[in-house]
This record gives sequence, C-alpha cells and structure tokens, in this order.
Amino acid sequence: MKPFLQLAHGVSIGREDLPIPVELFNLGAALVLILSFLGLAVLWRRPKLQEPRERTVAQLPRRPLEILCGLVGLGLFGLLIYAGLAGAQNQQENITPTFVYVHFWVGIPLLSLFLGDVFRAFNPWHALGRAAGWLGTRIVGGDAPPPLTYPQRLGRWPAAVGLAGFAWVELVAPWGQDPSALALCMLGYAAVMLVGMTLFGVEPWTRNADAFSVYFGLFAGLSPLRWEAGRLHVRRPLAGVAQIVALPGTVALLVVMIGTTTFDGFTGGPIWTGGDADGWQGLAVTFTDAFAGLGFAQDTALELAFTAGLFLAVAAVGGFYRLGIAGVRTVDRARPSSALAGTFAHTLVPIALAYLLAHYFSLLAFTGQGTAYLASDPLGTGADLFGTATATIDYTILSAAAIWYVQLGALIVGHVAGLVLAHDRALALYGDGKVEKVATRSQYWMLAVMVGFTSLALYLLSA
Repeated sequence: MKPFLQLAHGVSIGREDLPIPVELFNLGAALVLILSFLGLAVLWRRPKLQEPRERTVAQLPRRPLEILCGLVGLGLFGLLIYAGLAGAQNQQENITPTFVYVHFWVGIPLLSLFLGDVFRAFNPWHALGRAAGWLGTRIVGGDAPPPLTYPQRLGRWPAAVGLAGFAWVELVAPWGQDPSALALCMLGYAAVMLVGMTLFGVEPWTRNADAFSVYFGLFAGLSPLRWEAGRLHVRRPLAGVAQIVALPGTVALLVVMIGTTTFDGFTGGPIWTGGDADGWQGLAVTFTDAFAGLGFAQDTALELAFTAGLFLAVAAVGGFYRLGIAGVRTVDRARPSSALAGTFAHTLVPIALAYLLAHYFSLLAFTGQGTAYLASDPLGTGADLFGTATATIDYTILSAAAIWYVQLGALIVGHVAGLVLAHDRALALYGDGKVEKVATRSQYWMLAVMVGFTSLALYLLSA
C-alpha cells in the first residue's frame, strides 16, 4: 500500500491510546525541567560553551570530496525535478513529494544533529553557483568583477522569508503536494539562489540568505562534529550553536521554525477543527466564514484562513519568546529587549529541533519506508529498477506508546538543552562577582518559557 504523505504528519495516536494521562506527562516534563534548572544553578557555575574548543580528528581530500558531493547533490536535484515534471502526478507514486517533505525536511536535520552540516556538502545550488563562478572566470579569462557587499541590515531575513514560504507551500497551498508544482517551486528557488549568489557572492549569500543552508546549519551547531575545508573537528555538543552571531532576522527565523511546526500540529486539534461538546465550530470555520463574508470564493477563503492561522501561530511563538526576554530584562535594564532577544536566540535551536522531531517522527518512521518502492519506480510508471517496487510499509515496527515516548523524550531533551544554553550564556553575560545569583535570577522567566513550550508541544501531540 502506498500511503498518503499526510498520514503520519504528526503523532498517530490519540489521548485514549496514551500509556498514562497526558496531564501526568505535562507534570513530569515540567518537573524534569525544574530539576534541570536547579541542577544547573548548583553545578554549572562557569560558562563552558562560549569559547570554541575543538580538535581535528581527520583530514580528507578537500577538492575531490567537494566535487563528488556537489555532483551527487546536483544529480539528485535533477532527478527530483524530472520526476516531478514527467512522472505520475500524485504524491503516492511520485518520489518528489516524499523525498522533499520527509527525507529533506525531517531527515537532514536529524543527520545534521549527529554528523554536522551535511547539507552544505551536497547543496545543489551552492555547487552550481561555485561551478558557474569557476566557469565564468575561465571564459572571461581573468578575475570576474567583485560581487556586491552583502547588506548587514539584511542579515538572515531572506532565510526567514524563504523558510516561511516553504512552510506555506507544505501546509497551506492546495497544490503543495502536486509533484509538478513542487518541482517548479524547486526550480524557482534554485534560480533565486543563483541570482543572489551572482550579486553578493556564493559564500555570503549561502551563509545568510539561503533558507535551507541556514536552517540546517543551525541544527548542525548542536552536533559534536564540524566540517571545514576537508577537516573533521570534534567539539562539545551544543558548543557550535553558542557561536551563532545574532544577525538581523535570526530571531525571526527561529520563531518561524517553531511557529510553523506548532501550526501544523494545531490544525489537528479541536480549537482549529471544532467539534467539541459545546458545539464550537473551530477557528478554521470562523476564519473561513470571515473571509467568505468579504467576498472571497470558498476555496480562496479557506486558503486565506490557513494562511492567517499560520501567521498567528508564528506571531504567538514570537510573543511568547519576547515575554521570556522581558523577564530576563528585569535583571538587566541596561540592554534593550532586541539585544537580549538576539543574545539568547540560540537557545531556541534545540527547541526547534525538538518540535520538528516530535511532530514528524511518525512521518519519518512510516512514510519514510516508502522510499523502498519509490526508488525502484520514482516516476510512478510501473518500473522496478531495484526489485523493490512491491515493497510495503510496515506500520507495526513501532507501537503507539513507543512513538509517544520517543516524542516525549525529544521534547524534554530539546528543552533541557535550551536551558543549558540559556544558563551558560547568562553566566558569560553577567560575569562579575555576583554572576551566579544574577545569572540564575535572569533565567527564571526562561525556565517558564521552556515549560510553556513543552506543555504546548505535548498538548499539540495529544490533541
């Protein structure tokens, strides 16, 4: 059986299937965070993550490896484009939607956590941009004109907008699962990346404005591994993300990362869908009726309702984080809220990963198995290249309770990691004689934020 991609979008169990009541999970998770906070206050008295300490453990041939990985990335990108345009136009039989929404969106962050920034090596538009630059210098017969200086004020705002656009295509656009439309979006995004790299240079544009390079690179900062110029370095886990420079748009990018996943889970709950005992029709119907009342057609009104919901979810997450920063500012009136928000922005990275893994874990575990038959028949034409076209998905490999425990574990570990990063940054920020008391007091509100994010995630998973 070839399942719908959305089948396992979030947790595939309900409240009645949980091993214990969800309220006890909430209480247990809150207690873990509180105990972690107390443990950090007592045992973690000096910053340990602010200075990059790493050692080189391997040296690989840089140029051949870059060329090989770039060719693999370009080849896979070309296959997905071709399959999307020329293959069967339904998501069950075409490899493009499954690869993009499962392996690319969920699988690469998981690989980045354990292996470092693997996407950078295989990034197809990065490879194409570098190849075009190399070819251009050969054709011109000398050094090409220097690129424009990337605007400092632009920062990571293009990446935040690009990531929000991807989420809109996945969660709102009625054609978001259509293989050909998805392939055209991929081509359009690659074209924008090439224009940006031409204007501002390959590395500055990729480092700041490429939504997926920035997105996966943030997760890679959590990894104990770092790749650079063919060298493999080992460092403390979480240390890499503590080195993030909070350029303009960084907080917005992280809020988009958490908010879009929040909205995806929210759309499965009664507040959005309605249907409770009091006859609540749900926000989806309320918003749709409001847009229809303005004269929009029903389909357009529904699309606008989901767009509004997505925007409001992102805004709510941003407001919640700003509330925590306002609490931190009670012990640091000298710094404006915007500066403090950037200073602690890196603490949101493990939370974003926790939300992603908790929400999409069942998607990766079940729908990801579809790669077996899709690899043999990527276009859905009846081919059997590797003899696996008749493979099916085994939904018994994980029980409902096992899925829930994995998701719960991801949420707790992610939020504890966020606490560790916040505490370490506070120790470095308020580094004088009263560092311990001031740093601990500054984190009371951040603890409340972590508990709030955990409770929200557990509600979304169980609702």
